Amino acid sequence: MSAAFDPRRMRAMLAKEFTQIARDPSTLLIAFVLPILLIFLFGYGVNLDTARTSIALSRQDDGEAARSLAGAFQQSRWFDVREVGTIGSLKTALIAGKVRGIVVIPDGFSRAAAAGGGDIQVITDGSMPNSAGFVSGYADGVRATWAAGRAAERGERPRGGPAIDVDNRYWFNPALASRYFLVPGAIAIVMTMIGSLLTALVIAREWERGTMEAIMATPIGMGEFMISKVIPYFVLGIGSMTVCTVLAIGVFGVPLRGSPLALLAIASAFLVPALGLGLLISAATKNQFVASQIALLTAFLPGLLLSGFLFEIGSMPGWVQAITYLVPARYLIPPLETVFVAGDNWRLFLPNIGALLGFGAVFFTLAIRVNRRRIA
Repeated sequence: MSAAFDPRRMRAMLAKEFTQIARDPSTLLIAFVLPILLIFLFGYGVNLDTARTSIALSRQDDGEAARSLAGAFQQSRWFDVREVGTIGSLKTALIAGKVRGIVVIPDGFSRAAAAGGGDIQVITDGSMPNSAGFVSGYADGVRATWAAGRAAERGERPRGGPAIDVDNRYWFNPALASRYFLVPGAIAIVMTMIGSLLTALVIAREWERGTMEAIMATPIGMGEFMISKVIPYFVLGIGSMTVCTVLAIGVFGVPLRGSPLALLAIASAFLVPALGLGLLISAATKNQFVASQIALLTAFLPGLLLSGFLFEIGSMPGWVQAITYLVPARYLIPPLETVFVAGDNWRLFLPNIGALLGFGAVFFTLAIRVNRRRIA
C-alpha cells in the first residue's frame, strides 16, 4: 500500500464499497430492517408505564364508608379493579399473575371510619418488587385521598393544622409515558449495532473472501483504505437514525423538541467511536463470526446495560458506575433523550460530544496500527 493520497483512488474505493453494500442483502437487513424491528419492539413490546394495574378488591363490610372506598378504587385511573367477596380464591390468581395485588376492606371498616380510623389490607406479590411497591403505594394514596375527601365533606380539619396540597408538575413528559425515553434509547442501541456490528465485518470479510490480497497489491494508501471503509457505514448509520426518528415521531408520537441540526451532530459524534470500535475489531480478526461476537460483547451489551438506557447509572454499585465511563453509549443517551423531549441544550451536548470524539480518536488510532501490523 502506498502512503500517497489520491482522490481518484478514493472515489473508486468508495464506489466499490457502496456497490458491495448494495449487493449484500444481509447488510441492508441489518441497516434498515433490524432497526425498524427494534424500534417497534421497544415502542410496543417494552412498556414501563404503570397505569391500569390489575388488582382484586375484597369488600367484607357492607357499610356506606366501605362502599364509598370501594368506589374510589374502582374509579382510580391507576387500577383495573375486579371486586370479589372473599379472598379465598385470590391467592391462586395472585400467584398466576392474573392480578398484581389484593385490597381487603375488612369487616367493621365503616364503624372505624365513622370514628376517624379504619385500616385496609394490601396483599402484593413480593417476587415482583416494582409492581408490589407500585400497588402498595398507590393503594395507600387512594385511601388517603378518599379519607381527605370524607373529612372535607364533614368540615373537619386534618390533624396537625391545615392540609397542604401538592401540585405535581412533570416537565417534558407530563403523561410519564415510558416511550418518551425508551424509543430515543432504542435509537441509540440501533446506532450502536449499525456502527459497530457492520464495520466489525468489513475488513474480516475482505480476508475471508480473499480480496484483501488484491487490495494490498494496489497503490492505495492506508488513509484511503480506512476512509473507504468508514464513509459508507457512516451514511448507513445516519440513514438508519433518520428512519428511526421518523418512526419515533410519526408512529409513537415522541416529540422532537430540539433541532434536527443538534440531533445530527449528536448522532454523527456517536458514530465516530462506534465505527472506530468496529474497525478495530475487524482489523484484529480475520473471521466474520468472531468479529460479530466480539462486537456484540463490547458494543451492544454494554450499550444496552451500562449506558443508562434501561437502568439508571446512579442506582448501580460504585464500581459498576466507574466502568460505565468506558462505555461510549453512556455519553449518547442523555443528549439524545434531551434533544427529543426537552430541546437543544448545548451545555449538555458539547461535553458529551467531546467525550465521544475522544473515544473515536483512540479507536481509530488503534485500528490503523492493528491493521497496518496485520497487513505487514
